Amino acid sequence: MTAQVDTEQIDEGVLMAFVFRAVDEVGATLNAALVVLGDKLGYYRALADGGALTPSELAERTGTAEPYAREWLNAQAAGSFVRYEADTGRYVLPAEHAIALTDESSPAFLPGLFQIALGTVADSDRIVEAARDSAGVGWHEHNSDVHVGCERFFRPSYLAYLVDAWLPAAGIADKLRSGAAVADIGCGHGASTILMAEAFPNSTFVGSDYHAASIDVARERAQAAGVSDRTRFTVEPAQKLGEGAYDVVTTFDALHDMGDPVGAARHVYGALADDGVWMIVEPMAGDRVEDNFNPVGRAYYGFSTLLCTPASLSQEVGLAIGTQAGPAKIREITAAAGFTQFASVAETPFHRVITVRK
Repeated sequence: MTAQVDTEQIDEGVLMAFVFRAVDEVGATLNAALVVLGDKLGYYRALADGGALTPSELAERTGTAEPYAREWLNAQAAGSFVRYEADTGRYVLPAEHAIALTDESSPAFLPGLFQIALGTVADSDRIVEAARDSAGVGWHEHNSDVHVGCERFFRPSYLAYLVDAWLPAAGIADKLRSGAAVADIGCGHGASTILMAEAFPNSTFVGSDYHAASIDVARERAQAAGVSDRTRFTVEPAQKLGEGAYDVVTTFDALHDMGDPVGAARHVYGALADDGVWMIVEPMAGDRVEDNFNPVGRAYYGFSTLLCTPASLSQEVGLAIGTQAGPAKIREITAAAGFTQFASVAETPFHRVITVRK
């Protein structure tokens, strides 16, 4: 059915401004695939290493066909990801862009974000049907770009901030140096667990996730990192934590995905020692909807609609608090579980770090 619009009230300038803005959105949507393609084919790395390159030079350096390199470069130049030098016909990746597109140790590294976005969009047909049926789509039901991209996006921030900034801010670092029992809930591929195990050899770590394929990867990564002696990875939900068994519990970018975060918080309460600390890292968000009307909030609301909310709805209870729940909602959840102390102790453009205690 065609919407009824009073055309006499239409401002043509406003209409066409929106049309061209929407065209830009189409270009941005396609660019997610182009960034992932450039990452996988080594285009960005070749530009970072080679300076100004022609399409034929880029194709030669990467072992790819020149027509693909040429059109990819033009798309990247049109989107200001690379700079085109018209007098030489060469393309340059600015040094700052090279960090964001090639340096996986930098918290500014972006290809993982594009990869998870591309994987999420690829599964969007399933979300259409789930929304009609009031159903959910589990994390395990998504394609590998979602799982791999998620770790590649979050791990650089963990690498940059977890050991040197977040854990000290949470008042946990000294406890871990002395030797603590730690549970890392919703650990995925184990990036957070392994980073902590590498930094604090006197502590022991149990990483858990309901997604068996992710736990398989975590075990392999722990073996490769040489921390298998102090890490254990299990396929199980938060509800399987032992009573009073842990000095520290951590949850990284996972609480909002849970179907029953209040129930999970109750189990954490029971699993923590009396002087224990639960450190919760969640996507950066404000408490009011309008607080999140910014580029990061926009991206997170997109992931919330297509990935995180469906994941919660696929589980028992299906509370679906959303990716942009905000600290007040997290406080409400932890208080309902019995926690009495709550503090927001650190933040980055993408994360908020919260500690709760009994």
